Amino acid sequence: MHKKVQEFNDYRSKMNEKILASDNKVIKRIFNLDTNAFKEGHLPVKTKELLGLVASAVLRCDDCVQYHLEAAKKNGVTTEEMMETMSIANLIGGTIVIPHLRKAVEYWYLLEEEEIV
Repeated sequence: MHKKVQEFNDYRSKMNEKILASDNKVIKRIFNLDTNAFKEGHLPVKTKELLGLVASAVLRCDDCVQYHLEAAKKNGVTTEEMMETMSIANLIGGTIVIPHLRKAVEYWYLLEEEEIV
């Protein structure tokens, strides 16, 4: 796994453990709601991850973009599908999303390099 991808996943795991260890009912429910929202349902997981990617890009949350890129990759999203999804995010979010597009494409190619599927 590329160092940048590994560092992101390690940090996310470490901090999630600390956050959940606080035993805050509201935070635990939010985490659980997020987990359940992205499970298979009327929409396939692949579609949900692409929706999450658009929302994350428009909201300009690079950590969220990275998370959804990795989940999308694991669910069979192609480079072409990812780029089309990011084009929609840029259309909705405007040119302010372009720096996040750059970071997303960089991260995608790190995932491609490692073949995380």
